[in-house]
Amino acid sequence: MHEARYYHQKDPGVHCHLCPQFCRLKNGEKGLCGVREESKGKLYSLNYGICAALAMDPVEKKPLYHFYPGREIFSTGTFGCNLSCGFCQNWHLAGKSPDTNSVRVSPAELVDMLEKQGAKNPVGIAYTYSEPGMWYEYVLDTAQIVRDRGFKNVMVTNGFLNQEPLRELLPLINAFNIDVKSFQDEYYRRYCEGRLEPVLRYVETAVAQSHVEITYLVVPTLNDSEDDIRRFASWVASMNPAIPVHLSRYFPQHRFTLPPTPVTVMETLREIARETLHYVYLGNIPGSDAAHTVCPDCGKDQVTRDGYRTLNLLKDKACPHCGRYADFIL
Repeated sequence: MHEARYYHQKDPGVHCHLCPQFCRLKNGEKGLCGVREESKGKLYSLNYGICAALAMDPVEKKPLYHFYPGREIFSTGTFGCNLSCGFCQNWHLAGKSPDTNSVRVSPAELVDMLEKQGAKNPVGIAYTYSEPGMWYEYVLDTAQIVRDRGFKNVMVTNGFLNQEPLRELLPLINAFNIDVKSFQDEYYRRYCEGRLEPVLRYVETAVAQSHVEITYLVVPTLNDSEDDIRRFASWVASMNPAIPVHLSRYFPQHRFTLPPTPVTVMETLREIARETLHYVYLGNIPGSDAAHTVCPDCGKDQVTRDGYRTLNLLKDKACPHCGRYADFIL
């Protein structure tokens, strides 16, 4: 086991302050994340080095649409999550703790694996699938080596992490995709066993230093009101109207049995969000033109996407039609 960071001893046991759950643990208890365990007055990370999933992915799959479009990224994830979302798509990883037979990969070994993908010209490593914030110590150690070897680090996260650990990690992370699951605190409490406010602070802190894109899973009747989306879009625009937002279509998964979100609802909410935001995409709707990047000035295509097939039309980091500087990292 690997000793965890961000806890203090509390007689008896420990008090974890990595995330806003603030678990108090004793007598070998695990935190709500399932991967941090108290033992003899210390806190240990159970998933350090355990890569439960490894894959080369299009960077658009994260989804990141404005970060090295058309490139691939080496994606990895582990077990554990500090939320419990009824609609989780990766519940088989997020809701599970590692077992004693799990194979461990050191940070250096993982980066060696990244370098062996050189023929595919990967951007770097994406920490994804389950919640990378609950893999904190491993991500921190790996991200340092990734940066030192000239690659990029990406976090795909629920944003439910405290500010001190986030600020330590921030200098190493080049891009984030952050889930904002709703703009209602009650939704977070009822369906995710979390809270909204720490997620909003996470996004605001990350936006100040890194490239950020935001995903909002639209669940019918629960977080799909026009008022919700207007308030959400206004908050994003108050930070920067050029932040890309991905409105993702919900499908039944895990404990949720509601029918899929109607496409017409998705299209209406996109138009509402575009009243204040430059880039609003629709996810989980194959063939939709709402996956293309349209110039905010001239209204013509800058990047087109068909599934994960991407055609970058930009010229010298500018719109090929009007010359407007493009809001991309290339």
